[in-house]
Amino acid sequence: MITVLTGGTGGAKFVDGLRRILPPEELTIIVNTGDDHDWWGLYVSPDIDSITYVLAGILSPERGWGVRGDTFHCLQGMKEFGEPSWFSVGDRDLATHLLRTILLSRGRTLSETARIIAEKLGVRSRVLPMSDQRVQTRIQTPVGELSFEEYFVKRRYQDPVKSVRFAGASESKPAPGALEAITKADAVLIAPSNPITSIGPILAVPGIRDALRETAAKVVAVSPIIGNAAVSGPAASLMASQNLSATIAGLADYYADFLDMLIVHDSDAETAHALSSNGVEFVSTDILMRTTEDKVRIANSALACALPENADVQVAS
Repeated sequence: MITVLTGGTGGAKFVDGLRRILPPEELTIIVNTGDDHDWWGLYVSPDIDSITYVLAGILSPERGWGVRGDTFHCLQGMKEFGEPSWFSVGDRDLATHLLRTILLSRGRTLSETARIIAEKLGVRSRVLPMSDQRVQTRIQTPVGELSFEEYFVKRRYQDPVKSVRFAGASESKPAPGALEAITKADAVLIAPSNPITSIGPILAVPGIRDALRETAAKVVAVSPIIGNAAVSGPAASLMASQNLSATIAGLADYYADFLDMLIVHDSDAETAHALSSNGVEFVSTDILMRTTEDKVRIANSALACALPENADVQVAS
């Protein structure tokens, strides 16, 4: 069993690579829900949806979120009615949010809704929210505290970040099966997701970080950082808000208590060599995922690091 911690578009690309080389039943994905958002009275879970759509083969490759080929008639209609329209929800995507909201109103948990929606879309891998309880990523900025979607989508992450907190995390519990998926995995992979706002909320759920420390499986992460900048998105400013450098050194520090190996870009190989004495192993390769072949290559690289006895690829170190 391979367990993945993921969130964001980089995480979806990584899972896309894994789904192409692993039997679906062997893949469990624990997904960030700190981005979950109330929109037009509906419960939207962006990262769960992106992972479910990519596993179903219907994720929009152009946008990296939402359904391939979707239309936006409802969004346009709501805009004409004078309702908020900054959060782009497609028409087929809207059906997912409607079903989730209906199921939750009938007493289903978030993990149950994730399973039901995945099954209806033909997904055979296990998709788990990090928790059934509401945990919200909150970004403190000069204009006030924002939800992640307000910060990232509405304001296009232009506001300086003072701090980040995960509201509700201390009272939350891991979703059923999440701890077992980590402790009994053959390998645990950390996707090249934003460490603060995609992986950070998962780690903030009590018990998750302990399980990562205790698992006998190798824990391997793919870096979302090259040099001193994120491959995409606001990871650099978010890491700075946590007093971490936006480098592989800062990333290794953030994951240091559970990480066995970090896959970094070739250009960071020299830096990685200098850091290799801190207990984390480093492997360098081209980590950019521009094409389907790139995604498969990175997925194979991560599996080769986590399960070297079963690896069918060679990773340059």
